[in-house]
Amino acid sequence: MMLSEEKITHLTHVLLQGLISRNLIDLNDEEGKIRREIKRIVVNELKIGEDIDSAVRKKLQSFSRKLSEGSPEWEVLYKKFFREEEIKKGRASG
Repeated sequence: MMLSEEKITHLTHVLLQGLISRNLIDLNDEEGKIRREIKRIVVNELKIGEDIDSAVRKKLQSFSRKLSEGSPEWEVLYKKFFREEEIKKGRASG
């Protein structure tokens, strides 16, 4: 599920303040520019997550024996396939 524009904006502010308060970032650029870059990254990661979710659901729906979403078997396979897709997309290490 995609976050609303307001939630993403709030998240960028929270992330930036957290980085600053922990001295993990020096503000060499204006804060607005840094927030825009954080927002771009967050939106991109959410899009990748949605793409992975869609691919996994499509794979699960292709089974000859229909699985009930939310069943223990469906959950196990969803997590397994999601992890495989993350590795394919370079989001996680194998």
